[in-house]
Amino acid sequence: MTVHAERDGDLLTLTIDRRHKLNALDYPTIDALLAALDRAEADDVVRAVILTGAGDRAFSAGADIPSLAASIEGGAERALREIVRRGQGLTRRVEEFPKPVIVAVNGLAYGAGCEITEAAPLAVAAEHAAFAKPEITLGFPPPFGGSQRLPRHVGRKRGLELILTGDPIPAARAAELGLVNSVVPAGDLLPAARDLAARIVRHAPTAVTACLRAVTRGVNLPIDEGLAVEAAWFAATVPTGGVRDGLRRFLTR
Repeated sequence: MTVHAERDGDLLTLTIDRRHKLNALDYPTIDALLAALDRAEADDVVRAVILTGAGDRAFSAGADIPSLAASIEGGAERALREIVRRGQGLTRRVEEFPKPVIVAVNGLAYGAGCEITEAAPLAVAAEHAAFAKPEITLGFPPPFGGSQRLPRHVGRKRGLELILTGDPIPAARAAELGLVNSVVPAGDLLPAARDLAARIVRHAPTAVTACLRAVTRGVNLPIDEGLAVEAAWFAATVPTGGVRDGLRRFLTR
């Protein structure tokens, strides 16, 4: 098994474990991650997910190159089906997940590992972590959504510098660019991710989901359309118990 799931109360930790391959994502591992997220969404006890890698060398060094090579050898249609659709399906699932996903970057986050970090709503990195977009060295652009998400996060010119050079950047630079929320000592990585999760799940689950949906859907829309998305998600929370409880606590203080 290459994806381990460990639940602690309302928090689920998913760990990619192919440490002999620096946690590179082969197709069974991607499929296992998707299945684990499906189970987490269906589990009402789970309020937040932490996604990390096994060991201390890599979160994920990227897609599994032998798998990619075999797919590419089969031609464009096979490569699109096996690489792009599967990879973009994973990053979109992480991006649109209705519960907060916090990536805990415990080492290298190259290629697909970087793309998952870009897709996640929140990320914490260890001080020794590094990020890179090395796909160009293999002759193709990022196929898991990185050519679209990274420039949206860090700006067109800074995104293109990383995509066109393939050069790695340290965790501190990733934080400056807004790719991760914070950088902590390696020993504090999972505690920091758990603390962030705890500060979120203390709030009503309907409110958390509404915030995630509104931001994820609206961030790339024109402002008027984004405001309409915000209004719709606000309206969806009005009849919920979370709103009633929140207002009651405030009014009775």
